[in-house]
Amino acid sequence: MPKISVVVITLNEEKNIGRCIESVQSIADEIVVVDSFSTDKTEEICREKGVRFIQHRFEDYVKQHEFADKQVSNDYILTLDADESLSPELVESIKDVKKYLKNDGYFMNRMTNYCGKWIKHSDWYPDKKLRLYDKTKGKWVGKKVHERFILVEGASSGFLKGDILHYSFYTIDEHILQANKFSTLGAEALFESGKKVPLYKIFFNPTIKFIRNYLLKLGFLDGFYGFVICRIAAFETFLKYTKARHYHKTKSSN
Repeated sequence: MPKISVVVITLNEEKNIGRCIESVQSIADEIVVVDSFSTDKTEEICREKGVRFIQHRFEDYVKQHEFADKQVSNDYILTLDADESLSPELVESIKDVKKYLKNDGYFMNRMTNYCGKWIKHSDWYPDKKLRLYDKTKGKWVGKKVHERFILVEGASSGFLKGDILHYSFYTIDEHILQANKFSTLGAEALFESGKKVPLYKIFFNPTIKFIRNYLLKLGFLDGFYGFVICRIAAFETFLKYTKARHYHKTKSSN
């Protein structure tokens, strides 16, 4: 039977890492955690769970994933974030497909828990992800944010039933802080690519994003938190383009 290595990258994830590890123990032949020098109990929890725990300086998400994938013993990797776990249905799907692993990669849906509520609309679900893959049949891509593994041309792929359960934000404050962080990273990526931001993008793109997520993708069906999610997502878009335009005006003249 083919073997699967599970890879998780962490930084101060004592609140989540135990749940993540426990959810994959029945399907993992190896669990490797690559940590960016956490200062909480992340290391203690990982060592109690018996996983391989490696510390490595964080540069960006793509490089951290590339490093992590080189640490495992098997070609097939299931990669998860520390705040993710596998639903029972997805565990059974992986057990079934593990008998032969005929495809080079497997997609699965991700469902997010936001402040205690499962979000099933807007652009948060189904959030299709390629998370089980043969590391020799693809590569990590991305800039400062939104990294992902892509398969080489001609590689085969399948889809697994069940969900990755994503415990994203326990409070709205956490979401706002991340939106600010990700908008900065996105703005830096735009600036470094040399792309200028016209004013119309600052005015129109956030509005279009809100209308798409809240109305066209039925975010309103998730109630109050559906509105909050769509509103913050639109504001993050506003921040990203505003910051990028600011960088072009200030950094380009230096």
